Amino acid sequence: MKEFVNVRLGRFASFQLHKKTLLFSAIGLLLTLLVAIISLGMGEMKIAPLDVLKVVLGIGAEDNALIVQQFRMPRIIIAILVGAALAVAGAIMQGIVRNPLASPDILGVAGGASVAAVSFLLLFETVSIKWLPPVAFLGATLTTILLYALAWKKGVTPLRLVMIGVGIKIAAGAVVTMLIIFSPFLLQNKALLWLSGSIYGVEWNDVWMIMPWVLILILAAAVLTRRVNIQQLGDDVATSLGSFLQWDRFLLLMICAALTGTAVSVGGDISFVALLAPHIAKQLIGPSFGGALPVSAFIGALIVLLADLVARMAFSPIEVPVGVFTSAVGAPFFIFLLYKNRNR
Repeated sequence: MKEFVNVRLGRFASFQLHKKTLLFSAIGLLLTLLVAIISLGMGEMKIAPLDVLKVVLGIGAEDNALIVQQFRMPRIIIAILVGAALAVAGAIMQGIVRNPLASPDILGVAGGASVAAVSFLLLFETVSIKWLPPVAFLGATLTTILLYALAWKKGVTPLRLVMIGVGIKIAAGAVVTMLIIFSPFLLQNKALLWLSGSIYGVEWNDVWMIMPWVLILILAAAVLTRRVNIQQLGDDVATSLGSFLQWDRFLLLMICAALTGTAVSVGGDISFVALLAPHIAKQLIGPSFGGALPVSAFIGALIVLLADLVARMAFSPIEVPVGVFTSAVGAPFFIFLLYKNRNR
């Protein structure tokens, strides 16, 4: 009995998926749908899961349909898209750097998006908030280009990426702190809410804005799975196998930046999802990037969905930002990873 299934994306790419990957992807999809249906029914007005399912199928009561479709569904879809985007970005970063501790928020990419977004909120308060997503997206992209440029020395190595990335993260945090300190009190609250990571108040326009980007970028990452797997063998081996190492690394970093910027643009600075999801996926299905990619996406979506559900219900009627709960889980997990990898 074959353990692998061949996947061919036209003439662009082909790879093998272990049946374990398909199994955990199916489980991830079912769990995501289950949590989404439960979450759609939770709030000040509770709706039974069966009634929520009827609304989704278009046969539900009118009052339920209004609440589910107009007020809750955009938030749930955004949580899924943001979680999947951050998880895939983290998987790419860990594949490039070959380190389970790597992620866009730890290596400064999310920090660049935060600087751009907070600067926009504090310095351009009269400009429409609709410009915030492209500004955050641009901040993540420019930070990634800066990261790559500073790490370049006859090529870019994973170690230099990590060292420069941590430095950029610290510098970005300092800039954000200075911006907040010298800003009016009301603007400080707005910036701090965004920095804590929140998907409160999202609308269908936000869904239509980021959905194409997330789907296209995840598909692009899937096409490049073989290149990531080759890089995990080491620079010398990858080069000897005919890989255009530096070009591939730059292209993957830009996809990582685009995914991070897209997620951060509507969800704020939701920490640790990009670190947690790929690591859990690799524990389940092994180190192959092609296998970790879909499982990471579903795990990331689940993490943000569950965090949002707890954020809405734990201290109701007060809503706690999603990032507070992801950080509460992620920080101890990061310490555990540091301890586990202390001798490497």
